[in-house]
Formats: sequence, structure tokens, C-alpha cells
Amino acid sequence: MTRIPRRLAAKIRVVCGVGSVYQGGMLPKHSGGGVRLTGLALIALGCGGGGHAPAPALPVAAKNALLTPRDFSAIADRDDRARAIFVEASRVMLHPRCKNCHPAGDSPAQGDHGRPHDPPVARGPEDTGVPALECTSCHQDRNAELARVPGAPNWHLAPIAMAWEGKTPGALCAQLKDRERNGDKSLREIVEHAASDELVAWGWAPGHDREPAPGTQAAFAALVDAWVNEGAACPKDEVKR
Repeated sequence: MTRIPRRLAAKIRVVCGVGSVYQGGMLPKHSGGGVRLTGLALIALGCGGGGHAPAPALPVAAKNALLTPRDFSAIADRDDRARAIFVEASRVMLHPRCKNCHPAGDSPAQGDHGRPHDPPVARGPEDTGVPALECTSCHQDRNAELARVPGAPNWHLAPIAMAWEGKTPGALCAQLKDRERNGDKSLREIVEHAASDELVAWGWAPGHDREPAPGTQAAFAALVDAWVNEGAACPKDEVKR
């Protein structure tokens, strides 16, 4: 087995499937000790023992782009393919444009580093704010560029059961499949929500100087749809993205 230098091992993010490791970190093409690695790759390290032949490498998506479902066709095992597709889709869900409104507490976050909402606000009993300071008191149905206030139809916080903050892709996947924690949606309804919801769409048109989520809404929905079609297997435990 090829030994990976210790200084690189910490950079590897893995999703364990059937005897494979999905490498989600960005590693240099040449590293010490004669090891040659690429960005997104499937390498034969094995999960839980047992070596396997190396699987074909996957393309590397740019920071502001997403891989397509076709890019995962080289993964032979269906569950492994679904797991890898979900990890790619989770780049959107765990991006600040989405994660900030899926907080683990009672207040949303702002910016690319999750700073507290200014002014201080609370989710309230219906996730739309408290009386006299509801979300729509400031957030209209479109971005207010001069005021630098983001906006989209039905602006509100996700229910606390749908918190994404601090989740790994594996934990997020399990939550998304649980009707008690996903708004009582079927998997097909989740695909439709990803594809057509106007508040979801805001993530790619956030206005002002905010970084949009990677890819496009259509590209994200295609990944969610492919994940469902491939059986909706969830990634194993791995580091947070």
C-alpha cells in the first residue's frame, strides 16, 4: 500500500464506501515520498480493511462550480456513487449562503464567516421573527442593493429541526431523509424544493458583495435528483466540509 506523508494525511476528507475512500480535499499533484495525488480522486485505501483496485479519478470542480451527475459515472458501486454525489451537493447546503439561515440556535448568521446577525434578532415561534421585528420588517422580496439588505420571497429561518450549522455531510444527509426533520417532505419533494423554491434560488443571486453558492440552482437540483435516483445512500462519518 502506498504510504501518504503525515503532513498530507490531515488534508484528506473521506467518505467511506465499499472498500474505497472518496478524497474531497484539494491536494497537490506532487507530494513528498514519491506519492502522486490529484484533487478529487478515488484511491484504494479501503474502509475497514481489504484492498481494492484503484478507481478512476474524478474531475476537480472549481470553487464556484459543481460537478455534474455524469462526472460520477466512473464509480461502479451504486451506493458509493450516491454518497459521492451527496458530498458534492452538500457544498451548496453547507455554504454560508444556505447555512446562515439554517442555524443551530435561535438567530441567523451573516457573512462568509457566520458572524452574529446585526441587529440582534430571534427566530420567534414561527421562524419568522418576533412581533415588531419580523424578518420581513427588513427583508423584502428582493435584494435592496442601496441598503445592502438581502431579500427574497418568504424570507425566514429554517425550523430548528432543519439546522445545518455544524453538520457533516453524513449527518446532513440523514437529516434530509428524515421526514420529522425535513418539513415532512418525500425525497421527490426535496428535489422539487431544490429546483424551484425562490428562497433557495437566492443563494445564487445574493446581491451586494456576497459570495454566491457554488454552481447554479439547476446544477444543485440535478445533483440532488441524481442522489435520489441512485438510492439516496448517505456518506459515512467524515470531517466537516
